[in-house]
Amino acid sequence: MTDAEIRALILELICEIAPEADPASARDPDDLREVFDLDSMDFANLIVAIHDRTKVAIPEADYNKLFTLGGATAYLRDALGQ
Repeated sequence: MTDAEIRALILELICEIAPEADPASARDPDDLREVFDLDSMDFANLIVAIHDRTKVAIPEADYNKLFTLGGATAYLRDALGQ
């Protein structure tokens, strides 16, 4: 997957979890939890959704690497061996 595809996937999954989310408002350095008003359960659901779609196991110790759109994109790119 390209960075653009990974980014689109993350935003798609966020919109499934938080239908009121505006994906156009996300920038790479922004904290996804703040931009999309995701609580801890929403964020956990995002991690599960990412795993379900990509089969990438994300240990809890790495959750902080996925707080930003840029961080999540880089993490998944590396995990997918891109």
